[in-house]
Amino acid sequence: MSHPNPSTALARVLVDELARCGLTDAVLAPGSRSTALAYALQDHPGVSLHVEIDERSAGFLAVGLARGSGRPAAVVTTSGTATANLFPAVIEADAARVPLLLLTADRPPELRHTAANQTIDQVKLHGDRVRWFCEVGVAEDLATSNAYWRATACRAWAAAAGVAGAGAGALGGSAGAGGAGPVHLNLAFREPTVPAVNDGRVVGHATVHAYDGRADDQPWTRTYGGARRLDAGDLHAWSDRIAATRRGLIVLGDCDVDRAALADLAEATGWPVLAEVVSSRRGGGAISHAHLLLGVPEFATAHRPDLVIRVGRTGLSRPLEQWLDSSIPQVVVDADGAWLDPARSAAAVVAADPSWWCHDVAARLARLRRDAPQDNQDGDAWMQAWRRADAAAAVAVGHHLDDAKPSGPGAARATLASVPAVPGATLVVASSAPVRDLDAYSAARDDVRVVANRGASGIDGFVSTALGVALATDGPTVALAGDLSFLHDQSGLLLRPDRDVDLVLVVIDNDGGGLFHQLPQAAQPHFERLFATPHGIDLRDVAHAHRVAASLVTSLADLRQAIGVAVESGGVHVLVVPTDRSADVDVRASLRSAVAASLAALAGAGSDVAQD
Repeated sequence: MSHPNPSTALARVLVDELARCGLTDAVLAPGSRSTALAYALQDHPGVSLHVEIDERSAGFLAVGLARGSGRPAAVVTTSGTATANLFPAVIEADAARVPLLLLTADRPPELRHTAANQTIDQVKLHGDRVRWFCEVGVAEDLATSNAYWRATACRAWAAAAGVAGAGAGALGGSAGAGGAGPVHLNLAFREPTVPAVNDGRVVGHATVHAYDGRADDQPWTRTYGGARRLDAGDLHAWSDRIAATRRGLIVLGDCDVDRAALADLAEATGWPVLAEVVSSRRGGGAISHAHLLLGVPEFATAHRPDLVIRVGRTGLSRPLEQWLDSSIPQVVVDADGAWLDPARSAAAVVAADPSWWCHDVAARLARLRRDAPQDNQDGDAWMQAWRRADAAAAVAVGHHLDDAKPSGPGAARATLASVPAVPGATLVVASSAPVRDLDAYSAARDDVRVVANRGASGIDGFVSTALGVALATDGPTVALAGDLSFLHDQSGLLLRPDRDVDLVLVVIDNDGGGLFHQLPQAAQPHFERLFATPHGIDLRDVAHAHRVAASLVTSLADLRQAIGVAVESGGVHVLVVPTDRSADVDVRASLRSAVAASLAALAGAGSDVAQD
């Protein structure tokens, strides 16, 4: 197959090969130098193209698409500062291991370092935060070009997806290991970059070499990667140690562990699962209120475990992180062997796929139990003590929040409770106070997936991430943000999708940064100006300026109803919930006191909650 010019050939071949690998979604931030890529994506029947004006928002839209689908998503920019605006999304994708393909157009070598317009040094622009970088080179019509371009596309796809070895030489980043993440292909295009002028005449010199892919739409190079599993010796050693431990815990953070395998391990061990909300809290032994329970000194002291298995990235609860000090034996299990241990308290890091690790250990524990049945009354009492305490905390929180005036904790709890219980239901939550309130005070839902940009824990790009998740998800998508997260990425609402997008965006509006009220800065001079940053903006006006429906919600009952109505009607809706930052501090303090009183009442009634 010939093409009008080499630049068009490169763009079409690259897009075609990525689609053969599995690319279904790409985001374009318009520009001139990326023209060939824009037309190639627009014309390919297997790729949905989403157009964003702001490159930073475009990067996070691609992050959301990748999070929602589980597949690499592509983002395309023109040359110059456009490529630099992808950096926040690259950082998040690196830290959170989100598969992302950066396709950045560039000027050819003869225009670099000459002060040519819109030309900067884009070579390895994002440093070691990408799994692989490739300076693809200027498109040339050579006999070897087709194989080179197609093989490069396949390697980029594999490296973004985390196939071992595909990104060799560029692994690293903030997690200290490889795995899925961003990949950067820098593509130099010489003019002409358009396939034809308006009258249909071909622009440039048509290619003469063949640019066909493999038969039956197969990728040029197929990659295979197996999940890491423990060898027999290590499996037996860990299983024996776990079997001998009665007071154990599974701490579950942000990860993609198979829920059935996790439930099997929880049942086989009889251990509670202290699950952060971003883990979606699925599994029979899930404890939802560990943050509040461990804030009660008597409970925390009485319930120190003998062994902790940690899966996924944690960090939402300061009481949990402080409690899990180096005196408690801990093992981190991660598919890529990532060093997920900010407190440096882990005694071991196991490089094994968590799903297979849970499955294999649970299966061996079941065999050990069959071969040598043991009385597990101590283990049963340990689990029941955690469950009783969790249930008591849930009652106390519900009593104080469910019918109260809207607050940050109350709105977070009500939002999760209001997500429809249908397949594919997803809640996207912003960093800062909303995700912490959701983690501490929400009731467990095992039928809602919770997504958050917790890799670098920034508030930037939230609206775009939520829209990307909504575009890639079949079920209803609800988002929960603070006012600053919403304002920070309001340009994400400029998205012009190729198909309808449905998203209900709940914005807790406390006129500034509520999280800072929980930090020492709150007692320092000039707090409002330097940290709280009140904006005084009616957020409905912001939404309306982007032609998005918006309404004010002043009670939790109305919020629950409004979410249901907005989900049913479709489209993008912004629901603004006014709260008071200072009052929220008192609400959280009251909740801590209520939970402490509930645990004291359990102990006073003769429960074993304070003794086991």
